[in-house]
Amino acid sequence: AAALQRLREVFDIEELPPDVVPRKRPPQFMVDLFNRVADANGITRAPGLLQGDVVRGFEDRVLADQHRFYFDVSAMEKGEQMLKAEFRVFKLKTARVSGRSGVKHFCKVEVYELLERGSKPQKKHLIASRLLSLYTEGWEVFNVTQTVSKWVGNSSSNHGFLITTTHTSNNRIEHNLVKFAKSQDTLQESRNALLVLFTNSNKRRSHGFVPFSATDVMESSSASTGRRPRAAPVPSAKSQVTACHRRELYVDFRAIGWSGWIIYPSGYNAFDCRGSCLFPLGESLNATNHATVQSIVHTLKLSQDVSTPCCVPDELKSLNLLYFDDKENVVLKNYKDMVATKCGCH
Repeated sequence: AAALQRLREVFDIEELPPDVVPRKRPPQFMVDLFNRVADANGITRAPGLLQGDVVRGFEDRVLADQHRFYFDVSAMEKGEQMLKAEFRVFKLKTARVSGRSGVKHFCKVEVYELLERGSKPQKKHLIASRLLSLYTEGWEVFNVTQTVSKWVGNSSSNHGFLITTTHTSNNRIEHNLVKFAKSQDTLQESRNALLVLFTNSNKRRSHGFVPFSATDVMESSSASTGRRPRAAPVPSAKSQVTACHRRELYVDFRAIGWSGWIIYPSGYNAFDCRGSCLFPLGESLNATNHATVQSIVHTLKLSQDVSTPCCVPDELKSLNLLYFDDKENVVLKNYKDMVATKCGCH
């Protein structure tokens, strides 16, 4: 239990979210974003692909009204710094009206911040405006960073967004002719409106070091699943003097009991550095100058209490998790120094 509690701390999870994965599909935008920044194992493809280290996707909570949208952004953590907010809506294609002359193919779309509650709020503030074609469909993305920053600072000011569309036909103004996808239609579930927040967690995580062994984790997970961990092989005399090297250390989220809320990946290979750093230290051991001197002092027995250098990760890569939080919002989070890509003597 203590090992799993420490693992939660490493992954910044205060309370384990409920099992959501079997019954809920994540927004396609968040899945595509994960695939863009990470490989199938969650390892970061290249640094700098993500703005900040956390991306939060909030789905629209208003189902009945075609033009009102509300997002509960209260899941933002204390101290989290918002860098950018995008309001993403899917505009549906408008049916062509036959028999009309002088029909203009464009309509004006305006996005407002609602300034009051109620079924028919009157007070609103214009955020963005653009012209769109009536007969095309697709995603429209609006920058709403300033508005959402205000909501994060004062949740009572969050009354949602309103979208109005105005179409001119024969000098007659038609309102709300254009429709936007809403989640009650299962075919349009992946097109549901989304508020995407790019943030910095501003937490100094010591993810590179986890003060428990893999055996502790496996024992904890086997206790929760009822499975017995396999006994580790007894090292032979030959294996005890194996040079420093990297070996597999797979963290299985299903075995730990986390597969119900982690969307991707199902697990990852953290790798483990094992072996000795005996003199002479070859180039393949990536030894530091300090480690080389230490190994020489140890070999020559110039000091009684000097040990050999340690075989430790020499290069680390970050890991990306896509998961449901405790309010069923989808989060993409980047964790630094989680995967050992090289081992060396230090």
